[in-house]
Amino acid sequence: MKNLLYLLPVLLWACSDDAESAASQPKESESPVTAISESAPNTLTEAERAAGWHLLFDGVNTGLWRGYLQDSFPERGWVVEDGILKVIPVAQGQMAGGDIITRQSFGNFELQLEFAVTDSANSGIFYLVQEVEGEPIWHNAPEYQILDNKTYLVIYGKEEMRTHMACNNYDLQAAPDDYTKPVGEWNVARIVHRDGHVEHWLNGQLCVEYQIGSPEWEKMVARSKFKDYPRYGRAKQGPIGLQDHGHEVWFRNIKIRSLD
Repeated sequence: MKNLLYLLPVLLWACSDDAESAASQPKESESPVTAISESAPNTLTEAERAAGWHLLFDGVNTGLWRGYLQDSFPERGWVVEDGILKVIPVAQGQMAGGDIITRQSFGNFELQLEFAVTDSANSGIFYLVQEVEGEPIWHNAPEYQILDNKTYLVIYGKEEMRTHMACNNYDLQAAPDDYTKPVGEWNVARIVHRDGHVEHWLNGQLCVEYQIGSPEWEKMVARSKFKDYPRYGRAKQGPIGLQDHGHEVWFRNIKIRSLD
């Protein structure tokens, strides 16, 4: 399966069709054009640079990341191989590497990355992270779920997994359909946050959208596992996080641009 990953074409999203549209702010209701590109992974096109995109991972260095509640990048649980940032299980009896976050905080932003899951894998993308000593990252940060959907549906069933599937607003909102690609293939995830309005996209499809602090959102939180965590989703800005859930998941082409 891993060998097949290296042979897959690189998916990059074109930010615009011309220089004028590239410089404009995106509309949350529109999906960027998905295009096959011959550019090397973990690089930006001239159009992307002009539109304000910045890489969060160059395929080699992890200097823009650190462990949650840590000063440095974890020494175990995360590796960089062949331009891919991987979270991998550690040996039995060892502590996991833990979740990682960007050193920089982001307010209004558009994030895009590619991920691939292995069999039975579970992970997630956090945003608007607050670091609180003694509390895990999920107590406060909303999560874009990453999952091997088919395996977990067989194990737990559709109803139990309803708001826990890939691209969902974890434990709050469900995507209308399964937009994931098969295990071992690259998926394109996109998150847009602007003044509390959030959108989750997967492979060009809008999965969920919501407004933080709205009456509808408050009701969803009150019905969720986050009802007892008063800081959940309340931050105006914060780092981006990637979850170590003890399963092997691959990330690349991680990029972001400010919408402020």
